[in-house]
Amino acid sequence: MQKKQHVKSLELLINARTMAEQHDWYKQLFLAQNNIGNNYYMLLDYGEALHQYLLSYTIATEFLDDQHEMIVLNNIAVVYSKEKEFVKANEYFHKAYVIANQHKDSLKIALYSMNLGALANDEHHLEKARTYLEKALIYTQRPEVTIPAQIGLCFNDLLAGNHLKARTKAFELLPTVDQEEHQDQRTELLTLIAKSFLEDNDLTQALQWTNTALEVQPNLETKIELFQYLSDIYFRLKSYNLAIQYRDSITISNNQLNTIKNGKLYESSEVKFQIQNYKEKLTEKEAKLKRERTMFYSVILAILFGIVLLVLIFKNQLTKNKQKALISQREQELVSLELEKEMADNALLLEKERSALLEQERLQSEIELKNQKILSKTIYQSGRNELLKDVLESLSNVPQLAQNGDLIENIQALKAHLKTDDDWSQYIRHFDAVNQGFIKKLTDKHPNLTTTDIRYISYVFMNLDTKEIATMLNITPAACRKRKERIEKRLQVPKGMSLNAYLLSI
Repeated sequence: MQKKQHVKSLELLINARTMAEQHDWYKQLFLAQNNIGNNYYMLLDYGEALHQYLLSYTIATEFLDDQHEMIVLNNIAVVYSKEKEFVKANEYFHKAYVIANQHKDSLKIALYSMNLGALANDEHHLEKARTYLEKALIYTQRPEVTIPAQIGLCFNDLLAGNHLKARTKAFELLPTVDQEEHQDQRTELLTLIAKSFLEDNDLTQALQWTNTALEVQPNLETKIELFQYLSDIYFRLKSYNLAIQYRDSITISNNQLNTIKNGKLYESSEVKFQIQNYKEKLTEKEAKLKRERTMFYSVILAILFGIVLLVLIFKNQLTKNKQKALISQREQELVSLELEKEMADNALLLEKERSALLEQERLQSEIELKNQKILSKTIYQSGRNELLKDVLESLSNVPQLAQNGDLIENIQALKAHLKTDDDWSQYIRHFDAVNQGFIKKLTDKHPNLTTTDIRYISYVFMNLDTKEIATMLNITPAACRKRKERIEKRLQVPKGMSLNAYLLSI
């Protein structure tokens, strides 16, 4: 019956763990995993219980807070203490104890102090054990902690050799422990009293209290201990037959205990097998549900796809009909727009051409006006210079003035000034500025031209006729024509091309 209950409990816990894994409920997953470990512990399968607790520990450290962590740490320590691995048990009890202190959880501090004290008693570290057990009594007065802690202190006194003190405390505690609700604790006290009398060699009292402890119907492990006491007592009383009988009882009880443990291990293995089958069935069921769900969704998607496709075809046909009508209408509009655009482009082109011609005429007029100014200035400067030359020549020929040295010196300075090229340089700058660097382009192309040639060419470029140029250069028209011919040869003007046209092409 107990086996079936454990199997059913484990099935429910495995199912709870599966649900928790599916929904990412880490707290429920932790509790289910921890309870699975508790069930394996009850089945005496300490190895599997430890494995399940370690899984719980992983969940607690990765996904939950340290309060969950300390719960499973205590469970792991209990398993190690059952296996007599005191170093590891002490390590995990202490980790749980530290976390409880960090959170100032008085009940947990008391509980873990009590566990550390009991473990220290087992290791025979009596001072350390007493410190932890007394601390447990300070932090809480709840009976589930105080009674085991006080029993631990009694055992501590007994181990320290204070038999009377241990026995006195045990007698005081015994009436407070209910036989039905706390049978294990009552058995511990009775066993402690019996052992204290045995240590004091009070064999009559030791025999009485050992039998009293056996009447409580303790578990097999405690029975074996009590049978050992009875065997020792009867050996000391020299009742060897009874002593040997109780030795045989110890052997029988050990065999029973081994049988029970083997049975528990068998039950545990059977539970594991049934759980594995259950998990496989659950996996198969989930896979089947997944396939059915996938098929259902596939059918729904296919139907939806078909509906969407039909709607799209219908809408596409309507769209095509509308597009045909729109295309026809827009083709007519495009033809009209193209005609309008073409007319507008032509009008714009004509307007641009007209604007360009007007701009060109304006620029040409500006150039001609500026050239007229340059020409007027040149004519004025040329006439002025000629007049000055004549005046200076006349003054130089007057005998009365020839005796005046200062005057002669000034006349010579004026003549030297007239010979400078400042006016010509200024003329060139103005002319190039107005005519977009014409003279620079000309001299770059024909570097062998003289200043007189350049002056002549600039007059031709300004559309002056032969007579006007002859006047400007103070030569005859015939000489002006010959100079033109010589310049055309020097420029290598192509036959059939006028000098003006060639100059415009530079």
